[in-house]
Amino acid sequence: MSATKQQKSAKDVPYELIYWPGIPGRGEFIRLALEEGGADYTDTAHTGKGMDETLVQIDGKNIGDDNNPPPLAPPILRHGDLLISQTPNILLYLGPRLGLVPPAEGEDGDPDAIYRINALTLTALDGLSNEVHDCHHPIASSLYYEDQKEESLRKSRDFVKNRLPKFLGYFERVLTGKASGDGPWLYGGRLTYADLVLFQVVDGVKFAFPKAMSAAQTSGKYVLVFRLYDAVKTRPKIKEYLASKRRQSYSQGIYRYYPELDLTETDTPQPVQ
Repeated sequence: MSATKQQKSAKDVPYELIYWPGIPGRGEFIRLALEEGGADYTDTAHTGKGMDETLVQIDGKNIGDDNNPPPLAPPILRHGDLLISQTPNILLYLGPRLGLVPPAEGEDGDPDAIYRINALTLTALDGLSNEVHDCHHPIASSLYYEDQKEESLRKSRDFVKNRLPKFLGYFERVLTGKASGDGPWLYGGRLTYADLVLFQVVDGVKFAFPKAMSAAQTSGKYVLVFRLYDAVKTRPKIKEYLASKRRQSYSQGIYRYYPELDLTETDTPQPVQ
């Protein structure tokens, strides 16, 4: 199917997010974009169909349809006859449609902006989402946390001491640079979906590692990162969303809190029981 026909068929219909119920997970990055963009959308996590809809999509017998290959894992976005997966890929699709990237055309068009914004998004997801998940599942996702607690402690210690400062420091440098523009945002002096992603990963790490993030915030090394976090949190649509029942609580998803992993850079971890 041509790109022109695909876009036309999906243009005026609501978005549908297909994701597990009960956890914010990676679906939360998509929800924040849809909410900030004022999109008309449904979310299977809140329709009672989340588990069944997701399982159908990732079932080993699903081979897709005439145009869409089967997704491997959620989040999954359905828009008309388009079905796509992978968090950054979905955001790449939604960004121009929801006004969350600068326009590519026109007198002040920035056709390369979306690639820079996507790079920032991928970096945030790599270091402050995927690596956080690996802190409580460092050996295998198929094993319970209780089966890898000793390794989780070692991984978390390294994350807090080395990886967390590396990624917070990187985004502080981005926000200090000229390309970020005026104001609290990562690129071009305006909010983009990369800012929403950075907000969410910071929020998640604050839940998973509150001691380390409190120390990072009071250190004064990442003033601009936390300023962006606060700026996103107070945007009217995001503020309303965060106070609503649509915003699910952290539990057993990417961001989990285990007291024994709640370390600071200077803590000496105790043996796990």
